[in-house]
Amino acid sequence: MAEQQDRDTTTDGYVAPPPTGTTFQPEPSLGEAAGFTPEGEKGTIAGARQALLDNVAKGREQAGDKARVFAEDGKAKATSALGQLSSMLTDAASQVDEKLGEQYGQYARQAADRVQGFSSAIDAKSIDDLLEDVRELVKKSPAVAVGVAAGLGFVIARVLSSGLDQRPGQSDL
Repeated sequence: MAEQQDRDTTTDGYVAPPPTGTTFQPEPSLGEAAGFTPEGEKGTIAGARQALLDNVAKGREQAGDKARVFAEDGKAKATSALGQLSSMLTDAASQVDEKLGEQYGQYARQAADRVQGFSSAIDAKSIDDLLEDVRELVKKSPAVAVGVAAGLGFVIARVLSSGLDQRPGQSDL
């Protein structure tokens, strides 16, 4: 090899042309040698990207469906609980009439009517409508939204901690 190079190159850096009639074949690229072509590589990358996008879209759709089911279930439980609270307030109104007077019993009945109206309003709206109402409330008064979230968080934490404290098999000291 060194002898061939010495014959083709002179001391002044001149490279002799190849003999006439010599043809050259370029070596295949590494991708071609491995069986890939530029079009194939692009197709493979585009196909993988599209498959990834399809899987993400499918996962997002499934998560949205599950969230909607949980939201519908939560809405049903909330309206049921509000209905029970309204009934309790209505039942308590007669006792308040007897013990404190009819005026205070009327307050209890008004509260029961408002709770029942709120329950009916929630039941009549779709989940999307309720989410839009919450977004509007947060936009109009973010301080109130933060306060409500903090209050709900406190109540949930208390309910959960009291439920954990009253597990079966534990004795009260």
